[in-house]
Amino acid sequence: MEDVLAVYTRPYDAKHPTVTMDEKPVQLIGETRRPLAARAGSEARFDFEYQRNGVANLFMFFEPLAARRHVLVRERKTNRDWAECIREMVEVQYAEAEKITLVMDNLSTHKLASLYEVFEPAQARRMAEKLEIHYTPKHGSWLNMAEIELSVLSRQCLKRRIADPERLQKEVTAWEQARNAAGAKVDWRFTTADARIKLKRLYPSIHG
Repeated sequence: MEDVLAVYTRPYDAKHPTVTMDEKPVQLIGETRRPLAARAGSEARFDFEYQRNGVANLFMFFEPLAARRHVLVRERKTNRDWAECIREMVEVQYAEAEKITLVMDNLSTHKLASLYEVFEPAQARRMAEKLEIHYTPKHGSWLNMAEIELSVLSRQCLKRRIADPERLQKEVTAWEQARNAAGAKVDWRFTTADARIKLKRLYPSIHG
């Protein structure tokens, strides 16, 4: 926990950005009947029946100090999906960075070994050397700012029926662009000093 909190105190550095990453499954829901369009004096009307179209997975990358987020939609959440999203971050979104500090939880897919399973060793090595990884502690996902952004995304964008991954990507991209343009940030105030006071019970006691 203190390791992650220390990362959050670092000053902004475009050549060494701090990026938080988290993922979230989304149920894809389709209509069984065509909705009735909104009219003057009445809202659009949807049938109560719906069709389940499986699950997609959102990968959120959020750079707190730059108020910048990027969301990718994948149909699954395998080692390959994570590795390909990391490649997008390293080689496209932050191609000019010399080093990327990456904060994320410790899922089994979130390992540098996943890069080697998907890409040629030389490419996997280049990406691995560009990453400085800091894992949030077990049961400490609330320390991940990307989780906060996913919560905002859910409230602002996902409270409606979205039938397929293509539509989902369009919706989250529109949300991402609007939120980036607005410069929306996370007001993070929890510090190591706060942790040592409020979470004192979690620290070992030294006697004698």
